[in-house]
Amino acid sequence: MDGDTVGLQAEIDALRAQLAVEREAHRQADKTLARTEAALAHFVPRQFLELLGKEHLADLSLGDAVERKLTILFLDIRGFTPMCEGLTPSDTFRFVNAFLGELEPEIERHRGFVDKYIGDAIMALFPGGAADAIAGAQAMLEALDRFNAARARAGLSPVRIGIGLNTGTAIVGTVGGSGRMETTVLSDAVNLAARLEELSKRYGVPLLISEATVYALGQLPGPTVRFLDRIRVKGKTQPQSVYEVFGCDAPKLRAAKEATRARFEEAVAWYHLREIDRARPLLEACLAEAPDDEPARVYLERCRAYQIDGRHEGTGELSGTVAWRDEFTLGYEPIDAQHHELLAAFNRLAPGLVAGDTDGVREVFAFLERYVDKHFGLEERLMARHAYPLMAEHVREHRSFVEHFERLRRQVESGRHEHPFLVFLVQIFLIDWFANHSTGTDRHLARHLRRIGVG
Repeated sequence: MDGDTVGLQAEIDALRAQLAVEREAHRQADKTLARTEAALAHFVPRQFLELLGKEHLADLSLGDAVERKLTILFLDIRGFTPMCEGLTPSDTFRFVNAFLGELEPEIERHRGFVDKYIGDAIMALFPGGAADAIAGAQAMLEALDRFNAARARAGLSPVRIGIGLNTGTAIVGTVGGSGRMETTVLSDAVNLAARLEELSKRYGVPLLISEATVYALGQLPGPTVRFLDRIRVKGKTQPQSVYEVFGCDAPKLRAAKEATRARFEEAVAWYHLREIDRARPLLEACLAEAPDDEPARVYLERCRAYQIDGRHEGTGELSGTVAWRDEFTLGYEPIDAQHHELLAAFNRLAPGLVAGDTDGVREVFAFLERYVDKHFGLEERLMARHAYPLMAEHVREHRSFVEHFERLRRQVESGRHEHPFLVFLVQIFLIDWFANHSTGTDRHLARHLRRIGVG
């Protein structure tokens, strides 16, 4: 082999060695990138990236955002501060991480993800809908039972939590500045979820859901969901209904609450109507059958307080009617015109009930059955024709309303209920629904139609 050939071979060998070094460097870089991506995924959930249509964290930019209908979960440990008194900082973190490690997997198993940890609290999002969120919350309560069983074996006190769920339209995206950004959710629906979690302490129950979450199910809630209260929320003109989910109560208590559910809900209605002499015996009967029913105990105490000093924790305005307000106007004439007719029909029901006008009430129900179908049909055709991105969620609310409406009609036509109680049901299931649906879900649809130049 001559000198030129030897020199060429040496160059080739050197290039091969250099390429091998570079390939190894690339492999190491890929491994480092994969480890970095895996580590960062603990801080920015994969599901968040999917919502934003991104594959990698590096694809995120400040201001990326998307609008979605979500169910938002807030969870908090009750009595966390006194529970941690006497613990070292390390012991406190071990306790919190053990607790979160037991409950957090149930969120992902039910198609949700943790948006953020706030000390001992969790804020989670369920893009798949209200049913996922309720199932996930109940699975977390079951996981808590297992966690507490282990604590009991170690001679430790049980951990108690409260969970609030609310459903609404939210903007999911990135916020921050030039030095730091983070993913977040912007929506007033977040505030109500947090408020419900706080209210769970007042009633001594672990899981509360909003009216919006009930209607987002697309059907009537199951037998382990009961109407609990009607509250005012900052930023909302119309009061909001609150529901208790008691499917994870101890078997005996759960069975007793199911058996007394109708009686309890009637008692709550009479309390809100200030008919305390009617509410109190019903609550006492509930407690006789379910002595550990904390909400029934809370309402009985409210009844006693009212009889002693006239103090009443209600929202007022339970006439079963409401005047048209400017906030009901959506700016899309065909829907606004139908909303005027719907509200006028809703407003005829309560006076007809009070007057005992059976034929008139039956006529209004017949009209509403036809007109609701016509109105929902218009909205759903518009959504389909103009590619409304939240159509599936909107249609679920329509279906849920139809089921609530049919149940209300059966209750009215059964003749088993007194007129003031029926007026309360009209207020809750027709008037409140109309006000909240038109100013929330329908307003979003109208905004979409205006944005694309329809109407």
